[in-house]
Formats: sequence, C-alpha cells, structure tokens
Amino acid sequence: MGFFKKLKDKINNQTEQVTDKFKDGMSKTRDSFTSKVNDLVARYRKVDEEFFEELEEILISADVGVTTVMELIEELEMEVKRRNIQDTEEVKEVISEKLVEIYYDGEDSSIEELNLNEDGLSVILTVGVNGVGKTTTIGKLAHQLKEEGKSVLLAAGDTFRAGAIDQLDVWGERTGVDVIKHSEGSDPAAVIYDGIQAAKSRGADVLICDTAGRLQNKVNLMNELAKVKKVISREIDGAPHETLLVLDATTGQNALSQAKTFKEATDVSGIVLTKLDGTARGGIVLAIRKELDIPVKYVGLGERMEDLQPFDAHQFVYGLFGDLITDESEK
Repeated sequence: MGFFKKLKDKINNQTEQVTDKFKDGMSKTRDSFTSKVNDLVARYRKVDEEFFEELEEILISADVGVTTVMELIEELEMEVKRRNIQDTEEVKEVISEKLVEIYYDGEDSSIEELNLNEDGLSVILTVGVNGVGKTTTIGKLAHQLKEEGKSVLLAAGDTFRAGAIDQLDVWGERTGVDVIKHSEGSDPAAVIYDGIQAAKSRGADVLICDTAGRLQNKVNLMNELAKVKKVISREIDGAPHETLLVLDATTGQNALSQAKTFKEATDVSGIVLTKLDGTARGGIVLAIRKELDIPVKYVGLGERMEDLQPFDAHQFVYGLFGDLITDESEK
C-alpha cells in the first residue's frame, strides 16, 4: 500500500472536521508549496541532480530550514535510488512520507499531546514575546480544557505590559474562567504564587500562567521567567507540567531564533504556532521540531475559539498534499 493511501486511511480514522481545519488552514502554504512541486514534476521527466537542487530551493522557500532540508534531500535521494524511482511523479509520495518521518524522528504521536498531571493540579506556563498571540492562545486553551470537563484558572503574570491584565480578564469572561491578578507593575512571581494557592484551595485541575513578553532587555526577561519557574516548582513537585512557547508562524525564521532564546532560559516542552493559516511558509513547523527538538503541540488555524488545534503531523502533511492524496488514493 502506498504512503498516500495509508495516510488517507489514517486521516479517515480521525474527525472530518479536524481534517478540514488543517486543509483550510494550510491553504496558503499548500497553494505555494504544492503548486511549485507540481510545476517541478511537470518540467522534469526524470529524477536527477538538477531536480533535487530545485526541490531543495522550494523546501527552503517554505521555511523548512536549511539543516532540515539538507537531511530531507539526502534521505529522498537514498529512497529514490533504493526504490529505483525514475518517474518524477512518484517522488511526491516519497516527500510526504519523509516529512512525517523527519517530524517524528523515531518517536510516536504521543509527543504532540499536552502533558497534564492526572493526580492533581496541572500547571501550564506560557512564554513568548509580545504580539505573537500569547494571551489569545491562553484564552482558547482554557476554553478547550473547560470543554473537556476540566476546571481551569488563569494567572495574570504579565504585569509589565499595559493592558495585558485587562486583556486576560476579557478572555476570562469569554470563557467563564476566573483570573488571579494583581495590579499592573507588581511582582509576576507573587501573582503566580497566589494563582497556585487559589488553584489548590479550589481544587482546580489546570492553572494556566501568563508571563511577560518583554522587559528592559533579554537578560531581565529571562531572569524573570526563571524566577517564576522557581516559584512554581517549589510549590508543586514536577511543575510546570508544560512550558508552552507561543510563536507567530508568519515571522518564519525569526520564530526559530525566538525559540532558541527561550529554550536557553526555560525548559520549553512544546510549541504553540499561531497564525499558521496566515502564512505560505508553514514549513517552519518542521524546522522548529528538527532543529530545536521541541514538538509542536498546538497550531492556530483561524480566529475562532475552536481554531486552536492540537497539532498532528499526519494532518499537517495532509494539509500540504490534501488534493493530491485524494486523487492518488482513489486510483
């Protein structure tokens, strides 16, 4: 059975609604990436060195990342030789297969799941620079967890940005979730401490903590995050259970450099990639995973509350090759 057929069968086992969200949300990247691959395939009758050189350029332009692209091209060349593929049309299926393999790198889909404490309070620390959609992500995540039957609290730990506390308050009202807050300019670690105590006393399942996205300089910001994390781990053994870094997909390689900076300061356990529907360079998902060894846990595929979707690499590849997969699997 070909990979496209296997992928289609796997996708069919998931909900049609999720598949449509990924397909619609990935349309800009798909229109750019897949049309270029189709054009490349149409121009070359055989798979040769020039074919791979052009494919390399297409992958780099989709922000897959140079390191990841080099590895992918090398694996594709080996696989094409191994299977003795002559027809360029057949390479499209191998590309999709290798994209999934490179993402998981020997691990399974459990790396994409949110790590929650089953025996008590779960603490999710959210980090990221201002303007990436961090507060919106917190609100949408709170909504999802509440829909799953969990009791959720929010802690307004971004006390430095004007309006950040009010913004989180608005999301609290929209989702029916209480926000633990202090006045603007107060100590973020003290807010998080109070959030933990409130969550414990109320028997909450999940506490989601907002944090500052900018201070006077990078060192100050990272020191502040380290202080917050220290308070959390002191109050709850094994916490934070997740440290989610929120990145804006439309910033491409800049998102990758942000991820490197935050990874140095905090133990980032997962990425939330917002505005994936707004970029033609969705390959950044693979670059982040491969170059930083951090799984993408959620992606933003639209403005609505339910458009923050748990990430799934198979759905992601289906979003890239959807039309092609449908055609091939029906042959």
